[in-house]
Amino acid sequence: MQEIIKIINGRLITPFRVIASGSVLVKDGQIAAAGEGTIPDYADRVIDAGGNYIAPGFIDLHIHGGGGHDFMDGTVNAFHRITETHARYGTTAMVPTTLTAEKSGLLHTLDIYRQAVAQPHNGASFLGIHLEGPYFAMSQRGAQDPRYIRNPDPAEYREVLDYSEHIVRWSVAPELPGALEMGNYLRGKGVLPAIAHTDAVYEEVVKAVECGYTLATHFYSAMSGVTRRNLYRYAGVIESVYLIDEIDAEVIADGAHLPAPLLKLIYKIKGPDRIALITDAMRAAGMPPGKSVLGPLNGGLEVIVEEGVAKLPDGSAFAGSVATTDRLVRNMVNLAGVPVAEAVRMMSYTPARIMGVDNRKGTLAVGKDADIVIFDDDIRVQLTMVSGKVVHRIGE
Repeated sequence: MQEIIKIINGRLITPFRVIASGSVLVKDGQIAAAGEGTIPDYADRVIDAGGNYIAPGFIDLHIHGGGGHDFMDGTVNAFHRITETHARYGTTAMVPTTLTAEKSGLLHTLDIYRQAVAQPHNGASFLGIHLEGPYFAMSQRGAQDPRYIRNPDPAEYREVLDYSEHIVRWSVAPELPGALEMGNYLRGKGVLPAIAHTDAVYEEVVKAVECGYTLATHFYSAMSGVTRRNLYRYAGVIESVYLIDEIDAEVIADGAHLPAPLLKLIYKIKGPDRIALITDAMRAAGMPPGKSVLGPLNGGLEVIVEEGVAKLPDGSAFAGSVATTDRLVRNMVNLAGVPVAEAVRMMSYTPARIMGVDNRKGTLAVGKDADIVIFDDDIRVQLTMVSGKVVHRIGE
């Protein structure tokens, strides 16, 4: 049985407000009580938040790596080290993400994921695998390896889905031949289809939403805006996300992928209930700047990390980010002027809702997993707790 922990003397962030002085009681890995004042119940251990914020743990829907490791390195150790790296910055749950690759590479990553989930580790928990590609528009490939980009192949994606029950989302360019049928098939399997690396226009996006595509992968990055075909202009995916309320938007709020005015615009139009902040972090997250590799160490793409972002060596495209979840929240507060509680919502409840785990994660509610972050006024993480276990604490 886990120790009973009481967190006291903190500003408690709820879905509705910030409680000036609140506390949380944790029993058996779940939240047993949360509210104003000090909870009188017995605890084996009391943690004084020191007036800092007590928030639900940060959930990262789209992450490739960190701490010098990538989920496609092909080792359980890489999976576990990534979770430990990002837990230091407040991430309590994540969706490991692949890159465009051969089918054999995807299947191997799924094998390693299965092993990693089954073994104990001291970091964020896993929520399933996100396959990013390989069914993308070549014109919007960004840093995705063009050698592996192809159109949806029903025999291939059905085999991959049958191979593993751990796939929870799949990013696809919906305008490609067969992509709409794939969306319907994914939804039938309980997998979330997402719009990504795409040159679709509004009319194609509408059809995609009807086939289950309700999430825009890294909004603005590798997707069409207003385009012109002969005499006529067409709204692209960017405009479609704004126009169609049912589409959720992933936002890389690292301060590089999107400048402050666009962060403000997205927030103004979509609101915190339709925005999920994501790191899209690659292996260099939590590491010093310099040369790195996007994707597997053997066969990945060489990138350079400078000015707080990863780029292709020729500077033609970003290559993922080196962001951490605390940085995303901090930027939404400082760059976009978003209230801290709403910035936290975009990093906790909204991602939980999108992935269908809001019944157990995303808020500090009784009965939910005790995934908790304590951070100061500068959004610097002091403590991270995953399912009632302290996995990171400043000074320890």
